[in-house]
Amino acid sequence: MASELFSGLTLARILRPWGRRGQVAAEVLTDFPERLTALVQVWLCDGRGAPRAIAVTSCRMHLGQAIFHFVGVESITDAERLRGLEVQVPLDERSTISPDRHYISDLLGCAVWEQGAAAPLGTVREVQNAGEGASGPAESWLLAVETPRGELLIPLAAEICTLVDTDARRIEVRLPEGLLDLNR
Repeated sequence: MASELFSGLTLARILRPWGRRGQVAAEVLTDFPERLTALVQVWLCDGRGAPRAIAVTSCRMHLGQAIFHFVGVESITDAERLRGLEVQVPLDERSTISPDRHYISDLLGCAVWEQGAAAPLGTVREVQNAGEGASGPAESWLLAVETPRGELLIPLAAEICTLVDTDARRIEVRLPEGLLDLNR
């Protein structure tokens, strides 16, 4: 896979060296942390240049963090150079999820329509976690929708987001009375 064509899904972010033999501790950024221990190759990305492929010697979970050891990373100095990099896999290697769940990356850019409206309210710019911790029920997530009148925060809840069709890039909502005024 040519690195300039690489489109990745971030699974973790490297925080710091771990131990003396080149391992790193990483913040887990996936709802499927169990898959991290089975990875044999990942791409490391700094967000500026092209991601680079690297083989995974081992990965284990420790106190909610992933402890990675990569081929060719054998010292604290080597590990320090990885600080802040994202651990990614190609988008086509994403875990399968149920039809009622959605990847954040698939929600971004979707047009948000109020049921029965002739024009969209706006476009999903960001998905925010309003709950405690890094994950939670869908009801703790908010869609930050860019509208002509500014940002509108909409809870990602089944009773509000009545249709989510990421293939069509469309989300239909039934907003509770007063939500439009509350957010502006």
